[in-house]
Amino acid sequence: MPSKQTSSFTPGPRIYNLFPTLLGPVERWTEQLPEIARMGFDWVFVNPFHLPGESGSLYAVKDYYRLHPALRGSGGDDGDGDRTDDERLRAFTDAASQAGLAVMMDLVVNHTAIDSDLVQAHPEWYVHDDDGSVHSPSATDLDDPEIVTVWEDLAQLDYSRRPEREAMIDYFSEVIRHYTALGFRGFRCDAAYQLPGKVWQTLIGRARESAPETRFFAETLGAPPADIEQLRPAGFDYLFNSAKWWDFRADWLLDQYHRFRDLAPSIAFPESHDTARLAEESGGDSQESRFWYLFSTAFSTGVMMPIGYELGFRRRLHVVETRPEHWEEASFDIRDFIGRVNALKAEFSVLSEEGPQHRFTEVEEPVVGLLRCSQRQAQRSAVLINPDPESIQEYGRDQLAEVLGCGLYQLNEITPTTGDETAADRTGPMIELAPRSLRLFIIDD
Repeated sequence: MPSKQTSSFTPGPRIYNLFPTLLGPVERWTEQLPEIARMGFDWVFVNPFHLPGESGSLYAVKDYYRLHPALRGSGGDDGDGDRTDDERLRAFTDAASQAGLAVMMDLVVNHTAIDSDLVQAHPEWYVHDDDGSVHSPSATDLDDPEIVTVWEDLAQLDYSRRPEREAMIDYFSEVIRHYTALGFRGFRCDAAYQLPGKVWQTLIGRARESAPETRFFAETLGAPPADIEQLRPAGFDYLFNSAKWWDFRADWLLDQYHRFRDLAPSIAFPESHDTARLAEESGGDSQESRFWYLFSTAFSTGVMMPIGYELGFRRRLHVVETRPEHWEEASFDIRDFIGRVNALKAEFSVLSEEGPQHRFTEVEEPVVGLLRCSQRQAQRSAVLINPDPESIQEYGRDQLAEVLGCGLYQLNEITPTTGDETAADRTGPMIELAPRSLRLFIIDD
């Protein structure tokens, strides 16, 4: 194991996604903080907790300043009936800070609920259809253009260049200021690519006038590259990548990585609130969950996972239906493993920056090798991946040393162990990769 870094760097974000309605009242969120911190996370991301419109969707915000009724509690067992919504949230962010965690909230400003008060108060802020009605956003299926999904519970805001835009920016600047004052230190910007980069530049700039350490995370999944490119002037700190969907063969993920790594460093995730649970897809295979978490960590600057991933939860999170009664019995427990992986990202600079990265194996080879270089320190990482679910694969230790430009004695493996390895596993001439596994190496010059 190489020695710890002697020069300082900012570790990449390790984000735990706390899905609010799975836990219920805000006071219960606080109960999770010690375990989140123990696993080595430094951020807690909370999906929208605002009062929703009639559909009940967390992402159909009716009032940005009121809590979802399911998150207020009864005032009985919690004994907080006299607390305001802001006091509840402030108590949570204070508790998180005491646990060494920063809190990030979802910022949904590309649309509101169709029954939001803003629709009545400021109809001029919205896109309108030809018949004059407020427009609901939609999406076309990429595989079948005839399939169009319309979100009828949403009203699309209009950020085109026009006089009304300044008032909209003023309104949402105040929303951001309100929540930074309550202790929120970051914002995940939902569908960030749907707003002009210049609008984000103003929103982010104003936020940092009063809270300069505030971080902004752009959600850009599935966006056309040109829509992401126009975010360059915005000043985002991070964006989310699509590593979850990589087949370990196609070029698109590394192409995406190279194209946008100078826009903002990226964050990978093995599953999210928008996807099926990996434990459900794998039939409760804990190795598959370890495999994807370690890959997500090794590939990009930041990593995120949703609540329950560490315990093999199988029920998909739902923006309307999820409630505390959907809490599950654990299929497995990989909390210690996640803690060891998160510690690597906090320790090694090369794992916490979007340095140059390329594949050093051929596409047809059974082992996938990725080489990543730090631009801040003389450090390189190599990850060997066996995506095969059935067969053991091998890679020559001397080959890997050549790729890393080091001697065999410098080849330091930092892969978290499972507890059943022998010394020969890490010193023999061939590096053995079990089915659906990867091994991670770091070189410090």
